[in-house]
Amino acid sequence: MDFNYTEEQQLLKDSLEKFLAKNYGFEQRRDILANHAGFSPTAWEGFSSMGLLALPVPEEFGGFGGNAVDLMIVMEAFGRSLVLEPYLANAVLAAGAIALAGSAAQRQILLPRIADGSMKFAFAHTEPGSRFDLHRVETTARQEGGMWVISGGKSVVIHGAIADLLIVTARTSGATDAKSGISLFFVNPAEEGVAGRDYPTYDGMRAAEVTFDNVTISPESLIGSIDSAYPLLELLADRAVAALCAEAVGCMGALTDLTLAYLKTREQFGVPIGRFQALQHRMVDMLMHYENARSMAMLAAVKVDSSDYAERRRAVSAAKELIGRAGRFVGQQAIQLHGGMGMTDELAVGHYVKRLTAIDTAFGNSDHHLERFAAEVRETILEPAQPKKKWKQLV
Repeated sequence: MDFNYTEEQQLLKDSLEKFLAKNYGFEQRRDILANHAGFSPTAWEGFSSMGLLALPVPEEFGGFGGNAVDLMIVMEAFGRSLVLEPYLANAVLAAGAIALAGSAAQRQILLPRIADGSMKFAFAHTEPGSRFDLHRVETTARQEGGMWVISGGKSVVIHGAIADLLIVTARTSGATDAKSGISLFFVNPAEEGVAGRDYPTYDGMRAAEVTFDNVTISPESLIGSIDSAYPLLELLADRAVAALCAEAVGCMGALTDLTLAYLKTREQFGVPIGRFQALQHRMVDMLMHYENARSMAMLAAVKVDSSDYAERRRAVSAAKELIGRAGRFVGQQAIQLHGGMGMTDELAVGHYVKRLTAIDTAFGNSDHHLERFAAEVRETILEPAQPKKKWKQLV
């Protein structure tokens, strides 16, 4: 298998890294954090002009028809620069939902606006008590007079305050935790009955708690078919996990570079502390965890669009679990090797560690994906290999 990037992908990687190095340094990011908007309109316009927002959009709607490996390149670069803009919500989740399940009118109107950056989306799926279960949806949508009426609430809606449209999961039938009976809707946050509270998250992003009090929306706001959104949600979540794995790898790569540079310059007893063998061993361990994580992020990117449902889930969960553990190790070692400076807000190290922690909890933490991986192996590999009766006797 050839793991080298194509000429176009290498060009994308090089040009994006140059753009971020020039326009998205650590101090520039601190300025963005200070303005409480949660993103930079100038950076967003720059990403649009580079074609990053159009990257995953199908060509017939003004995009480039990029794949998960292309997105991996972008997300890894964003991880190295700790980019705050809502790229994941727009280029991965919104573009994916519309391209896969949107009506012809929805695709024709919305996809070009994602590609040119003129419209921003937020993915509202998490609810209090739902934890990592995509199917646990208490927000309801009912039909009244040919319209949809939505009631309920969503929590931790990343970039919810700046979104022009929310993509909302709502239960249209069935029990609260049933996988059937879930539908997807576009909701304009300016609609009467929509309220929210915006707040900063510990990793520098901004999120919102959003409530829907009998919000009336048109029939055209439905995405896809009624009651059958769960398979789409699973695929979108897996694509988001693959993208977040790449971002985490970017964070870990930056941490290893920063730590190595610090070990070469910080002196103790008249010599750089990188001369001490114990610290060299810890640095090597960091690099090994980073390289393992990078390999798994590549696997997730290659397999996330596989037509084999079980293979996709196994690859994505394996990557998320390993990268979650690797991120914790690399982050902890970076802080310890930097000493007390690693804990300060003025140093980039702590910001990377916070982002890695947030990535680990997004769309399921390491423990959750370890359980999901084990379940997939048991159901698709181990159990079909022998009669059910025999397997029960073995365990």
